[in-house]
Amino acid sequence: MNRPLNFGVFITPFHPVGQSPTVALEYDLERTVALDRLGYDEVWFGEHHSGGYELIACPEVFIAAAAERTKHIRLGTGVVSLPYHHPLMVADRWVLLDHMTRGRVVFGTGPGALPSDAYMMGIDPVDQRRMMQESLEAILALFRAGPDERVTRETDWFTLRDAQLHIRPYTWPYPEISTAAMVSPSGPRLAGQHGTSLLSLSMSVPGGFAALENTWGVVTEQAAKAGRETPDRSGWRVLGIFHLADTREQAIEDCTYGLQDFANYFGAAGFVPLSNTVDGEQQTPREFVAEYAAGGNCCIGTPDDAIAYITGLLEQSGGFGTLLLLGHDWANPEATYHSYELFARKVMPHFKGQLTAPQASHEWAKGMRDQLLGSAGQAIVNAITAHTDEMQAKS
Repeated sequence: MNRPLNFGVFITPFHPVGQSPTVALEYDLERTVALDRLGYDEVWFGEHHSGGYELIACPEVFIAAAAERTKHIRLGTGVVSLPYHHPLMVADRWVLLDHMTRGRVVFGTGPGALPSDAYMMGIDPVDQRRMMQESLEAILALFRAGPDERVTRETDWFTLRDAQLHIRPYTWPYPEISTAAMVSPSGPRLAGQHGTSLLSLSMSVPGGFAALENTWGVVTEQAAKAGRETPDRSGWRVLGIFHLADTREQAIEDCTYGLQDFANYFGAAGFVPLSNTVDGEQQTPREFVAEYAAGGNCCIGTPDDAIAYITGLLEQSGGFGTLLLLGHDWANPEATYHSYELFARKVMPHFKGQLTAPQASHEWAKGMRDQLLGSAGQAIVNAITAHTDEMQAKS
């Protein structure tokens, strides 16, 4: 039997400017509660400090609030941007959060995505991946150190001197750590070298889909070089972009609400912008959404379309453990919630193996109907006859 696929939502979040940040953040908390109720396995939150769209500056604080409102769903950072923090502070915050959530957290790490964030802190983007690796290695050393071990490290941007975690994590031996990958091989390389899980976010940027088929090879190659066992694909999370409705036409109509704003933000944030003009002619919002959907980097359609799309991802990649849906404001909140519900009711069960047993039981019971109903009917007749005979005997 194949291992069931897990599902989550990756909430960076994306909220167009011009609205109350207080209301937008509350919407994200309410969305998290809804995902927990619908049976999603995970939800992830990003860290950003500029751009005005991705409003969560500290995913750990947000997770602490979300944990109080939810029961089952795992909560991850997508990601903690390691070059922005001292590694001892990051490790200590995660030990605290691990205890507060009783182990429901996943520690996602990355170099930081927005060049404008790094610029404000005086960090050269060229240095970010090197700084992430240095920090990750220090954090792993702190988590993996024995009770009598202390960690000393010196870099050009942080110092650890006889450092040690003063309390151990709730999760044994420590919370799951995941390294993020977008378009460069640094994330898969670190996952293989250090034995972390992998968070592939390449689906959120143009060209990322093509890298999916090669990513896991980098992980296994680096694991072998480091003398580690072959990694388990169940620890690989892959990001996909979906919006579902009862019909394809309705799904496209839903996304006219916010897809263009989303595209404009990515242009302003330094990524490749999405144009709404073709041969100099401006498209209607509906034409823009339809063309974007036809490009193949997302699924805007029905649950059946989503099942086919995910099947293609699994075949192209060779398999992974968790699919994360990008959280976005392409549709209004009501349509977005409906999309999450359709996904939970009709798509997730298909890949979790939850449909075959009820269907088989139904078909078996239907096939036995005549035989079983005949016996059941005879049992009823026997009971009535016995009761009647007893009443007559008493008379």
